[in-house]
Amino acid sequence: MATLAPEQPRATSVEFSDDELVVGLEDGRVLHVPLEWFPRLRDATAAERGTWRLIGHGVGIHWPGLDEDVSVRGLLLPEAALPHERKSA
Repeated sequence: MATLAPEQPRATSVEFSDDELVVGLEDGRVLHVPLEWFPRLRDATAAERGTWRLIGHGVGIHWPGLDEDVSVRGLLLPEAALPHERKSA
């Protein structure tokens, strides 16, 4: 069965709600993930969160002032990206 989802998903936008990171993808999907997964982003100021750039043509997001990187693939497959302790929690 064929799927229309791209093999390498790419981000096009980044926003925040009070408790979520919201990432728009080039295929139209919008990902909502808890800020609790990313303590540096959760604890950052709005200005720090707002200073981001896409890396690898959108395969990841980088916050230079926070030294934080998030991959789109990791957002889509969080179990594969989470440390072992968080998987079993």
